[in-house]
Amino acid sequence: MSEKEKQNGQAPEQQTDPSEQRQVRLDKLTDMQANGQDPFQITKFDVTASTADCREMYGKAEDEMNASLPEDADEDAKKAAKEQLDEKFTVTVAGRIMSWRKMGKANFLDLRDRSGRIQVYVRMNDIGEEAFQAFRKNGDIGDIMGVTGKLFRTRTGELSVHATAVTLLSKSLKPLPEKWHGLTDRDARYRQRYVDLIMNEDVRDTFIKRSQIIAEIRSFLNAQGFLEVETPMLVANAGGAAARPFETHYNALDEDVKLRISLELYLKRLIVGGLERVYEIGRVFRNEGVDTRHNPEFTLMELYQAYTDYHGMMDLTENMFRHVAQTVCGTTCIPYGTDENGDPVMIDLGKPFARITMIDAVKQYTGVDFDQIPDTAAAKKIADEKGVHYEDRHEKGDILNLFFEEFVEEHLIQPTFVMDHPVEISPLTKRKPDKPDYVERFELFITAREMCNAYSELNDPIDQRKRFEAQEELIKKGDEEANHIDEDFMNALEIGMPPTGGIGYGIDRLVMLLTNSGSIRDVLLFPTMKSVE
Repeated sequence: MSEKEKQNGQAPEQQTDPSEQRQVRLDKLTDMQANGQDPFQITKFDVTASTADCREMYGKAEDEMNASLPEDADEDAKKAAKEQLDEKFTVTVAGRIMSWRKMGKANFLDLRDRSGRIQVYVRMNDIGEEAFQAFRKNGDIGDIMGVTGKLFRTRTGELSVHATAVTLLSKSLKPLPEKWHGLTDRDARYRQRYVDLIMNEDVRDTFIKRSQIIAEIRSFLNAQGFLEVETPMLVANAGGAAARPFETHYNALDEDVKLRISLELYLKRLIVGGLERVYEIGRVFRNEGVDTRHNPEFTLMELYQAYTDYHGMMDLTENMFRHVAQTVCGTTCIPYGTDENGDPVMIDLGKPFARITMIDAVKQYTGVDFDQIPDTAAAKKIADEKGVHYEDRHEKGDILNLFFEEFVEEHLIQPTFVMDHPVEISPLTKRKPDKPDYVERFELFITAREMCNAYSELNDPIDQRKRFEAQEELIKKGDEEANHIDEDFMNALEIGMPPTGGIGYGIDRLVMLLTNSGSIRDVLLFPTMKSVE
């Protein structure tokens, strides 16, 4: 902290104990309430402009003023024009006080609302001595304040509001974290996201961008003729993905139910019903661990389109990612993380995405060609040789997937569609007609992370029942992530579902990519945290 800042009245509060600071603020509130000035009794405050509005309107008028001045205008003419401009805009703004410089009968505040910050100049001669003394006595950094005044630019070029009236709208009883160090403890930031949003502009920008990303996804899909729908979160049978569900009890029906792990099976019912193009963006819940890529509660988007296949889903995905990046970020070349030299890694969403089969990808990075492996026993032998751990229940297709996870995923930095998965790990996917041990499925990988998962959807009810029965056998062997038979979904398939392409996107991971965030917790406003004792 500089000596000047200490002289301007910012140091004392930072040097006292937090509990003492809170008591000082409580005493101020008590005095205000005793004098009939309780800020918490204010129910409404008419704001006429955001800080961004102020910058836009003043900047535009300033440009017009400069353009109207003759090239040979003297200083007097320029001064007169500026004085006219400074009388042009009277605004009422409101926000949180982020800093306060006390300079006798004049004070400078840094006021922030959701669109940015603006300086406020408060002078005793302009608001009156009584109001000024109350403002100085009762106000603190962190308070919510309303200000009415005229826009002007200081000699240093800072756009400011020259206050004619100030109103304390809410009293902050706890001081904000010390501004020179901020809220640095990562756990504290996640637990107190409201403070994190106040103190860290980049965090606030991330969540604004998250909202923009989701809005652009909706815009893109709506323009393609997709219909946004909502499906149940509480279900009797949580299917559609390999994951453990959370379980609860529905008292009114005296039935055990589960929180959904996927959106798939209900959306496919809508395809059967003839809606043809549907999508849903919603929370799903998986009873699994927490790490930089996983949170038990996360946002999934699934969409289904009749009369197309997984190639159609690839084209749609590539176009959508490119559109969202260009619209929200202004570019299709996105920085994400750094390389071994500390330079940013640039992810190019503008180029055609690479496409490779899972077998070819494993062959490329291990030299093992699973097309030449005849059966499960041979696959397990190769796995033993390569040090790949597997379980007794695993078959050849499972082991191919284990090889992919072990040796390939880490290399898939640029956008890559990995296609044609083994049938053993794809119970809801249509088989490849020319290679029935594999299915028409892809996963998109970027920055070594799975971004989405898509199928040519299985619409053969006879084959689907066999797949579900195989899943039931896995459950008997202890696989808690396998799917039970969903008889109502089977009934829908027997009514008849057209050829359909479907896909699921991890919205949080897409936001991570487009905001250069290293952990899923950085893009969830309130990530799952262990309760504090």
